[in-house]
Amino acid sequence: MNELEQVKEYLQALQKRIVAEVEQLDGQARFRRDEWQRPGGGGGTSCVLSGGAVFEQAGVGFSHVFGEQMPPSATKNRPDLAGCGFEAVGVSLVIHPLNPYIPTTHANFRFFKAGNGDKAAWWFGGGFDLTPYYAFEEDVVHWHQVAKAACDPFGDDVYNKYKKWCDEYFYLKHRDETRGVGGLFFDDVNEGGFERSFEFLQAVGDSFLPAYRPIVRKRKDHRYGESQREFQLYRRGRYVEFNLLFDRGTVFGIQSGGRTESILMSLPPRVRWEYDWHPEPGTAEARLYTDFLLPRDWLKIGAD
Repeated sequence: MNELEQVKEYLQALQKRIVAEVEQLDGQARFRRDEWQRPGGGGGTSCVLSGGAVFEQAGVGFSHVFGEQMPPSATKNRPDLAGCGFEAVGVSLVIHPLNPYIPTTHANFRFFKAGNGDKAAWWFGGGFDLTPYYAFEEDVVHWHQVAKAACDPFGDDVYNKYKKWCDEYFYLKHRDETRGVGGLFFDDVNEGGFERSFEFLQAVGDSFLPAYRPIVRKRKDHRYGESQREFQLYRRGRYVEFNLLFDRGTVFGIQSGGRTESILMSLPPRVRWEYDWHPEPGTAEARLYTDFLLPRDWLKIGAD
């Protein structure tokens, strides 16, 4: 089995695990599985759940695509690969809960191969992040503890490096705020060879459910009213803004001729915007902005 097939096998199994776990946590809805083909080469499987008891919408997609020319978004930081052929496999997911006290979450795990001969290159990328509406420090600390535990076997500085990258990447420049409370974001991982890099991808991929599952179980029965729901829908607008304006995965999918429905399944089913709205000082809504939507050392907070 070649390198790409090894990664493909792992990612397809990961997709199945996450789909099964989300269905179990929801207890009511089931995923619709949608096989698709890409005209330029390749295809994938999109699994989408909607109208659940716990999750308003969840999408977990696997793709394996290839082509004769790298999209511009993939060569922005690698101009030497412009015009080269490519092959990519990946799993991407976004989960939008119904209860405003459960955070939205996103994760992505991918492997790229590009070029031939002297221009041949490969790398891993991905990570996961958390976007709460009514945040709890203990949940955020737990999220980052699991992230750090996944990184620790690969070097003392790995967590801090990819946590910082996540804070910087999931940042809405036009709003001057982070999208959420971060997690891990990495790209161009190939140091130490294929086996070591693949082990790192698996460590992070395998840690997603242990990071998210306890938060869902703890918050899924939290009581909420219409005002909390309206705030959740308003904050989802930030999620839409980031995905459409800045997200590299969205841009790559569109530029590479991917399936539009599968690319945009990350968007929430319901969302609202309100002109020049600001939360009342001292409220739980205001606390999201003052205490959570800025980079922090969550592990230090957890140790205090």
